[in-house]
Amino acid sequence: MALLLWRERHIKEKTFVIILALVVGIVAGIAALVLKTLIHVISTVLTSHINIEEGSFLYLLYPVVGITITMLFVKYVVRDNISHGVTKVLYSISQNKSRLKKHNMYTSVIASSITIGFGGSVGAEGPIVYTGAAIGSNLGRVFRMSPRILMILVGCGAAAGIAGIFKAPIAGMLFTLEVLMLDLTTVSVMPLLIASITAATMAYVFTGYDVEFFFLQSEPFVTARIPYVILLGLFLGFVSLYFTRSMNMMEGMFRRFENPWIKVAIGGSVVALLVFLFPPLYGEGYTSITELLSGNTSSIVNSSIFYKDRESVWWILGFIAALVLLKSFATSATNGGGGVGGTFAPSLYVGCMAGFLFAYFINTVFGLDLSTKNFALMGMAGVMSGVMHAPLMGIFLTAELTGGYDLFLPLLIVSAISYGTIKFFEPYSIYTMRLARAGKLLTHHKDKAVLTLLKIDNVIETDFVTVSPEMNLKEMVNAISKSSRNLFPVVDSGNRLIGVVLLDEIRNIMFRPDLYKRMYVNQFMSIPPAMVEVGQSMEGVMNAFDKTGAWNLPVVENGHYVGFVSKSKIFNSYRRVLRHYSED
Repeated sequence: MALLLWRERHIKEKTFVIILALVVGIVAGIAALVLKTLIHVISTVLTSHINIEEGSFLYLLYPVVGITITMLFVKYVVRDNISHGVTKVLYSISQNKSRLKKHNMYTSVIASSITIGFGGSVGAEGPIVYTGAAIGSNLGRVFRMSPRILMILVGCGAAAGIAGIFKAPIAGMLFTLEVLMLDLTTVSVMPLLIASITAATMAYVFTGYDVEFFFLQSEPFVTARIPYVILLGLFLGFVSLYFTRSMNMMEGMFRRFENPWIKVAIGGSVVALLVFLFPPLYGEGYTSITELLSGNTSSIVNSSIFYKDRESVWWILGFIAALVLLKSFATSATNGGGGVGGTFAPSLYVGCMAGFLFAYFINTVFGLDLSTKNFALMGMAGVMSGVMHAPLMGIFLTAELTGGYDLFLPLLIVSAISYGTIKFFEPYSIYTMRLARAGKLLTHHKDKAVLTLLKIDNVIETDFVTVSPEMNLKEMVNAISKSSRNLFPVVDSGNRLIGVVLLDEIRNIMFRPDLYKRMYVNQFMSIPPAMVEVGQSMEGVMNAFDKTGAWNLPVVENGHYVGFVSKSKIFNSYRRVLRHYSED
């Protein structure tokens, strides 16, 4: 308490946010290093002795063991759902005032390292985003920062996680802006930069200055290749659409199973079989990406039962096409079975394979000499842009990961076309669509963003005098004299709303004593144009106001009267929240 008071008196909030961003960057950077190290150690111990010239039946065992251990850890130790980390971060921003649980600062690191190290076909980036965001959230809560600052610190943690694990500070910041959809303001820009740069610096200090994927551009890009780049962008847009929809289909299938052991059995078996047949699906798959970017094409079939066919062009084409088609199934089966991992690395992987496949196929069929390395690199940016609806992040992350800045123009073209193609079919990214369908997504649109932060429970007004349909006009006039409102809900004996009485509509008869005993409420009440349910999203409430043109709407819970909600009350709350979250 004394420390908090001292801080409030001596350090301005904007300065303190910078300090917290620096701390978040350091801690999240360390978490990224720990996660990468654990995955590498586990994977190396399990696979270093496997012969590259033949398939290994150990691939049928490792993923099942890893998913089982992860499921047991989550079920009996964590006792909380920690899958879909990026979506959970989006939910905390949109619906939970940017609050994340303390265990999220380390549990995803442990669970994902086991899952991926044992061959689960997922990425570590989603878990490290979840971890970094939780670090930012909980650090901010220690110092009792406001929800507006907590949101910025959550973004700092997420950006630092990406920057630390990829050595990509610009991509880390762009991830927060494009995927988490935080507004870029004078308050947020500096903390995001500080956190990203700090985490990347931590990675450089401990792992050296080499880029994540070695890429040497031995074949310069020429403008004559632009038509093929445009075609590649369209192709990658549809690959992104396939990846997104097949993931959603598989996730829907696994949601039908309630027994975790059935999920482990099905998910583990699917992953194990796919990894046995196609070993490049093991873990993140970064080794395969490195090999293709280095021009070592035949290595893609190492440790597989197809090793003897590595010299056949058509076998290589078929093998890589299978990887593009099956990666989404392996990823969703890993997560659906109980593993913990993200879709970040799988989208990079599919992009690299798809870009390579495109160029390799055209060269084989049409006798051209497109650079398969260059197109593989462009593929990474294209699929990431499409799957995540983040073209800027896809461009800069690919460039930072590989050092392929000389290909900036084709990266721009591919990313823009891929994003535009999938946007035509899917308005939301693979991360945001779950929340968007439930009306719980914080978006760039300021009005919708604020509406998601408003709760119907906080704007319900209950100071209305209720009347019954059997009351006569005399009793109605007495009720009017006791009320300060001009609206009266009509409820039955079970408190079910059956109508409303508007003062303006009975003003012409309320002063006629001759009608006091002859007129009853059920004769002059009206049916409300719409009713609002308790728990309904604020966007849905505003849509009801727009459709009806009403100024007040009744709120019910399973048909029972609760109160009224008014436009004026919502607008006042809207302005208050907007000022709170937009302060610079």
